[in-house]
Amino acid sequence: MIKKILLVFFLISCQIGFSQSLVSDSTIVSILTVGTADASHSLYGHTALRIKDETKNIDLVYNYGMFDFGTPNFMFKFVKGDLQYYAAAYPYDNFEYGYRVENRSIYEQVLDMSVSEKQSLINKLDVSLSSDDKFYTYKFIDRNCTTKVIDIVNEVLEGRPIVKKNIDPKTTYRDVLFPYVENHFYQKLGINIIFGNRVDDEATIMFLPLDLFENLKVTAYRNKPLVKETNIIFEANRPSAFSFLHSIYSLIGVLLLFIVINKKTMQIAYFLILGAIGLLFSLIGFYSLHQEVLWNYNVLLFNPLFLVLLYFRAVNNLKWVKKLSWVCLGFLGIYVVYMLNKIHLFIVLPIIITTAILLLRWIAPEKFAIVRGRTRPY
Repeated sequence: MIKKILLVFFLISCQIGFSQSLVSDSTIVSILTVGTADASHSLYGHTALRIKDETKNIDLVYNYGMFDFGTPNFMFKFVKGDLQYYAAAYPYDNFEYGYRVENRSIYEQVLDMSVSEKQSLINKLDVSLSSDDKFYTYKFIDRNCTTKVIDIVNEVLEGRPIVKKNIDPKTTYRDVLFPYVENHFYQKLGINIIFGNRVDDEATIMFLPLDLFENLKVTAYRNKPLVKETNIIFEANRPSAFSFLHSIYSLIGVLLLFIVINKKTMQIAYFLILGAIGLLFSLIGFYSLHQEVLWNYNVLLFNPLFLVLLYFRAVNNLKWVKKLSWVCLGFLGIYVVYMLNKIHLFIVLPIIITTAILLLRWIAPEKFAIVRGRTRPY
């Protein structure tokens, strides 16, 4: 408790010190970029601001990526899209130590700003910590730790120079996100099936930390580079060894079991899993405020109709089982056509093939359920 009180006192003292005295050329403003890690919340890195002045013995990090796991109904708020993130300032040493422990790279880009611009930025940062601006509703693409840093820095720079460079109209947000989970197959699969049509839009917003890092390298301000110095504070050593369990091959292995073990219970389990996932996606689409999960065409693959199909299978209504199987197969065909130009087609292809085979077995068991040369009973 005493440590917390001292920390609060320290931060207040620092802010008062900055607010009551003009900054100088010795005041350094830099953007910190933290590298990626394996956990879901750290897959895309992190961005923060650093204010340092050795003459005043001040070295603070302003972090817009703070949230409270103790928030009531935390998970529901996160899924819905109204979870409140907030800004906080704390000693830089704590920031660096935390990410070193996590073995995440830390890069610093020192900005070439005038004294008046630094003072204006610090004033805005102090206001953002002591007003309602401290809290904001997190949005994966439109409002996060990176976009908040870009906005507050651009507000004090003439002409808002920090913008996304070399926009390719063919590059979508999904294309931008895809490489970040290269060695995390199931996270890649999960992210790509839960995101809907929004992430297939042209990537015009700079919302990822490493994207900002690269853009700042070529950002000019007043006919000279905005970044006057780049420091590698910590370079993480993160080996990326291949793992069968975390690859598409393990998924193919599991799906082959559903095909080879041609039993009713296995088929029911398969369609129950896919139907439940599709129902979840549909409910999230109605419930969530996140634009990224709306209009999720992946429900054509993870089709909630599979649950209705299972009902008719349970009551042994073979007529409706075949009809609904044809309907689901039709939706699957539409999904394949729609996915032809999507980057994540390959990773869902094993699920598409397995689903098609099992649906065909329910449509025409005498043709598609052959086991050891004999027709298996339906």
